[in-house]
Amino acid sequence: MPNNIEIQDIDSIRKLLENNYGDLKPFLNFNNAFQLLIAVVLSAQCTDKRVNIITERLFKIYVKPSDLAKKNLNNFEEEIKTCGMFHNKAKNIIGASKILAEKYNDEVPENFEILTSLPGVGRKSANVILGTYFNENRFPVDTHVFRTANRIGLANSKTPEKTEEELTKIIPPALWMKMHRWLIKHGRTYCTARNPKCPSCFLKNYCLYYKRDFNHKNS
Repeated sequence: MPNNIEIQDIDSIRKLLENNYGDLKPFLNFNNAFQLLIAVVLSAQCTDKRVNIITERLFKIYVKPSDLAKKNLNNFEEEIKTCGMFHNKAKNIIGASKILAEKYNDEVPENFEILTSLPGVGRKSANVILGTYFNENRFPVDTHVFRTANRIGLANSKTPEKTEEELTKIIPPALWMKMHRWLIKHGRTYCTARNPKCPSCFLKNYCLYYKRDFNHKNS
C-alpha cells in the first residue's frame, strides 16, 4: 500500500468523499463523443467553466468531425481564443477531426491506442473519453487528482501514470470514474494547489499532508 495506508482508511476516505460529493456529473458539457473530445482538448490549462462557455457556441455548429475537418485554422482560432494555448488547441482539434472524418467514418473509436494517436489526446484525455462517454472503468489522473491523491496518501508517486497505477490497485474498478470526479472536486474545494484549506477539510484525520506537512508548517 502507498505510504502504508490501511485498507479501512481507504474505505473511510471513499465513504467521506461519496457522502460529501455524491454522484457527480461530468464537469464538461457535451452531446456526443466527438464534442467531448473537443472539450477535453480545450480543457488543458483552462477551467471547465471557461471551456463550457466556449463549447456552448461551438457545439451549435460542430457536431461531427467532418464539420471541422476543413475548417480554416485562423478562423477556428478566433472561435476558441479565450481559451489558453488556443493556437495549438485549434491545430490539434482540426487535425484530429481530419483523421476521424477520413479514417474512422466520422466516429470517435472506443479504442485507447487510436485515441492517444490523435493530435492533442494524451493518456488522461483518452481515459476521460473512454470512462465518461463509453462507460469504461478508467481512472483519469489530471493535476487535481495527482495532487490530491498524493497529498492524502492514496498514492506516493511523482508522475500521473504511476499515480494512476497505484490508485487502480486500491480502488475497485467500478468506482474509478467516481473517485476521479470526487478527487477533482476535492482538489478544487479543499486541496487547492496553493493555500489548501486543511483545517476545514473533512479528510484531515486521514490525510498524510495534514499530519506531516501542514501541521509542521503551522506549528
